Amino acid sequence: MPGPRLFIDGHAGTTGLRIRRWLAEREDVILTTLDESERKSEAARRKAIAESDLAILCLPDDAAREAAGWAAESGTRVLDASSSHRVAEGWVYGLPELTPAQRDAIRTAERVTNPGCYPSAFLLLLRPLVDAGLLPAEAPISIHALSGYSGGGKALIERWESSETGLCGHVFEAPYALDRIHKHIAEMHRYSGLRHAPQFVPAVGPFPAGMRVEIPLHASLLAPGADGESAWKALADRYAQEPFVEVAPLPEAGSLDEWSLDPTALNETNGLRLHVFPNPAGHLLLIGLLDNLGKGASGVAIQCLNLMLDLGEETGLPHREDPAA
Repeated sequence: MPGPRLFIDGHAGTTGLRIRRWLAEREDVILTTLDESERKSEAARRKAIAESDLAILCLPDDAAREAAGWAAESGTRVLDASSSHRVAEGWVYGLPELTPAQRDAIRTAERVTNPGCYPSAFLLLLRPLVDAGLLPAEAPISIHALSGYSGGGKALIERWESSETGLCGHVFEAPYALDRIHKHIAEMHRYSGLRHAPQFVPAVGPFPAGMRVEIPLHASLLAPGADGESAWKALADRYAQEPFVEVAPLPEAGSLDEWSLDPTALNETNGLRLHVFPNPAGHLLLIGLLDNLGKGASGVAIQCLNLMLDLGEETGLPHREDPAA
């Protein structure tokens, strides 16, 4: 019996290409994309969405909003990988590990919005501490994060790989968006349990994919009695049964070296690794490592479509110990 019919609208972009590659060998779904001559045709796209059980939107925000409207007209379920609906009413946030109830919400939803790559690590690091009362909701939070240049899509990839810019020979990270409110701030604020939006300082590095998200927590921000061990336990307890979220052991003194926090360590997987680093002064540093195109985009999209179609959440997704080719 044929499986559900999936249509990727925007399959030629970075997220769409990875979803297509990871779905290519599966026999439990029927994957549809449009030929090059038709992939920008409104009529062809509308028809493909209407004929699908689930439309996966890998489009710029304005185009995703338009395509979501077509899906609503035809009654097609939608998984939107753009940032256009991440805090929109009527959409379910597609981060299965966010809360114990999130999977069921995704499973039954008609419209699911993919989380951003930076917010995925930020939320899974911070939300359990807020929920456990270890970090007060009114705490002012800052985030520093480093991403591979694929996170900016085709335009940024072309800029970094151009022989004219020489950016791939960069010997340091390049901060960006310092003069504006980053589009990920809204979802970080909404789903973290924080009362104030965090300060976010993103940067790009001279590597295609990979991500490291850092949240420094000054001792004065923590609840009385909160420390590295209690923070680590809150994360370890929350994600003990999660197939794609790993909580690294608390580090021993002198155990870290220059390679310990490689932002590319989980590339080509759907894994996310969380670290807690206590400081003798009472401060904490939380760090998350992931592939910005894996767990940060295409991988979590496949997790969600698996849930929405009752296909087994882990189906077709590479784990850390079994990276895809």
